[in-house]
Amino acid sequence: MVYITLLGRDKSGFTNVLVGELPAFFIDKVPEYNLGKRGRDGKAMNNELLTILEYLEQERGISRDVLVKAVETALLSASRKSIHPASELKVKVDPATGEIKAWAHLTVVDSFPNDDQLTLARAREKYPEVKIGDELDWEVTPKNFGRIAAQTAKQAIMQQLRKAEKENVKIEFAEQVGKIINGVVRRFESGNIIVDFQKAEGVLPAKEKIYGEQYMAGDHINALLLEVDTKTSGPSLIVSRTHPDFVRQLFEREVSEIHDGIVEIIRVAREAGSRSKIAVKSNAPRVDPVGACVGMRGTRVRNVTAELGGERIDIIPYDEDIKQYAINALQPAKVKSVEVNEDKNELIVYVTPDQSRLAFGKKAQNVRLSSKLIGWNINIQVIEPKKEESMEDKIRKAAGALAEAAAISPDTALKLVNNGYVSLEGVLAAGQDELLAIEDIDADAIKKIFAGRERPE
Repeated sequence: MVYITLLGRDKSGFTNVLVGELPAFFIDKVPEYNLGKRGRDGKAMNNELLTILEYLEQERGISRDVLVKAVETALLSASRKSIHPASELKVKVDPATGEIKAWAHLTVVDSFPNDDQLTLARAREKYPEVKIGDELDWEVTPKNFGRIAAQTAKQAIMQQLRKAEKENVKIEFAEQVGKIINGVVRRFESGNIIVDFQKAEGVLPAKEKIYGEQYMAGDHINALLLEVDTKTSGPSLIVSRTHPDFVRQLFEREVSEIHDGIVEIIRVAREAGSRSKIAVKSNAPRVDPVGACVGMRGTRVRNVTAELGGERIDIIPYDEDIKQYAINALQPAKVKSVEVNEDKNELIVYVTPDQSRLAFGKKAQNVRLSSKLIGWNINIQVIEPKKEESMEDKIRKAAGALAEAAAISPDTALKLVNNGYVSLEGVLAAGQDELLAIEDIDADAIKKIFAGRERPE
């Protein structure tokens, strides 16, 4: 930053006025003699005050009348006790000459005046026509008023400069809230980064900085303007690099289709420094919103990722169907099906075991970001695969059914099944003689099956 140094005179007698950008700091850089010790020479001090007023009016756009009024008010407040005990005092600065005088409003009396009165004899020294009971403004400028006036004038001007600077910042940046602005890192205060945005200073709070990012003084930095704070001291611009809208604005700057309204970013879910998901849709049937954001060979999304320090970005096609929207949001996981529970604002998502890790993501980040993106709670359910029946199970099942149907023991039924007779119909069709030929078969059980039954044709 360049500071303002003014009101000093060099050996040749000329006044030096160096112009800078941060008037709020210039008072600290002005040598004491400039408007203080030189104040012993009233004429010199008046000239120097005029130089300040003229400079601020022409270069900074601050009205001279406003500055003069501020100086007068400050002088009266700071030096009331040293000027005069009268209850009605005023300090006037001549805007043409810079001369500073103090006045008391007094009433003319014959004798024994109090703090708000003046004797007739004294008043007629300057106003011969004055009468008892008249009220007049009487000059009460102290002899040493120059030194007091000099210091107070500096403080008043500094205050007005700060106020004017804040108002100018508000006007300059009000329409840029929610937009990306570029600045230069200047210094660090308690973990916060102070950034010079040319016409104002801003602060990137520690909580608005992407984790792991490191900066040095002089580095250029892009950030989202969150707020213009003109009510507090310190930097007026509050900026962020972790806000979801920072990603939105980066894509708008990088993707012409978004800037032109052809492609629209519906929502952004972000965990700064790690991963973001953005939902996009196209307002033109022939334009692929995802492809437009990715760019040729991925150049557009790579540029955004580079600005975010390698943060991963998933570009999701938006869908009016909440089920399909959820399926898109959970990519790269492949979803089997989705159930909607509107009462609980919940989506029950079914995935296979091999897709469950992708659906949840590392530390459940994928499902967490997807939930933020679509605005619904997501409950992921893993589908357990059905266990296939073994041949032994099938044989035992068939034997059980045959034993029940033929009213025989499970062992006899199992032997029949093992020999190819798996149903009562098959047993009856084979005939008693054929079954009795089976080795170690229970003949009584076989005969019992055929007792009272005719062999089917």
